[in-house]
Amino acid sequence: MLLQQIDAAFFIEKAIMILVVVLGSLGIAMYATWAERKVSAVMQDRIGPNRAGPFGLLQPIADGVKLFFKEEITPTGSTKFIFLLGPSLAMLTACMTGAVVPWGPDYTTASGYVLHFQVADINIGILFVFGVVSLGVYGVMLGGWASNNKFSLLSSIRAASQAISYELAMGLSLIALLMLSGSLSLRDIVGQQHGFWENGWFSWNVFKQPLGVIIFFTCALAELNRTPFDLPECDSELNMGYHQEYSSMKLGFYLFAEYINMFISSSIMVTLFFGGYNFPFMDAVQGMVPGLLFSLICVMVLLGKVILMILLIMALRWTLPRFRYDQLMKLGWKSMIPLALVNMLITGAVMLFLYGK
Repeated sequence: MLLQQIDAAFFIEKAIMILVVVLGSLGIAMYATWAERKVSAVMQDRIGPNRAGPFGLLQPIADGVKLFFKEEITPTGSTKFIFLLGPSLAMLTACMTGAVVPWGPDYTTASGYVLHFQVADINIGILFVFGVVSLGVYGVMLGGWASNNKFSLLSSIRAASQAISYELAMGLSLIALLMLSGSLSLRDIVGQQHGFWENGWFSWNVFKQPLGVIIFFTCALAELNRTPFDLPECDSELNMGYHQEYSSMKLGFYLFAEYINMFISSSIMVTLFFGGYNFPFMDAVQGMVPGLLFSLICVMVLLGKVILMILLIMALRWTLPRFRYDQLMKLGWKSMIPLALVNMLITGAVMLFLYGK
């Protein structure tokens, strides 16, 4: 009977966590569109959305309603099932990647039940993220090919080759981090960055892997198709890109998936390099507040770091010019991958010098 009660509590806990993560990702992605317009308005000395609700806060809802009620158009020459499958797959993979992110420390109730602020704590969390992100490229490829539009097909080919090029450098940049942490579990990596200062040095990985952070961030921009790597969606060359033939919520799925990916990528970057939910003097704060409140404070700290990362990505869009495609591929193969390999060698040499292993 006790085992059945534990199983039921575990099932309810995970169902609630899945619901919170998915709905939270959708909500943040929705208001990231509003934030992007506001950031661009500030940088260009404009006002931005200010009609729908106070400060334009209802603008994302108005955009969602507009997309929902727009006419569904399926091109005559398209492969209809795959045409529908493309945006669905892109949205599904975007929502799956948040499952392994530890949003906060565990909380133990008075009855001894441990509440995990994480959907799934698997010991290969990083490999899971890379696998799901790789599947997301299929959503773009299928959508571009099934549209029976040459511009969309060229865009999807660009997206696939760009993803392949920069996933290699991203993976190599993480190998150096894994050499330091000795684990593929995101929770273990966060635990090793406890607080802010430990053993006479900063505990966050950004101070231990400065070159790795730069490589990972650059490759993440390319994976997200964000400026200056937004070649698959460039209006001036390919009209709109791989979702040119899409309308209504099928187009909405592609757009939402892009912003969800930006949120999750920022969360993973913060988790790997910027301490995750850890913050300075957290042990002192933990001793002053109840356990549940401390866990919620850690969640808010993580979300605060993620929001700052998202704002940085948005600011780059309105600052940097777009690369030519040959420049993009040259940067990936001739700069990012060699730099990642050099970073691995430096990390190995330092570990051998300091620890003798």
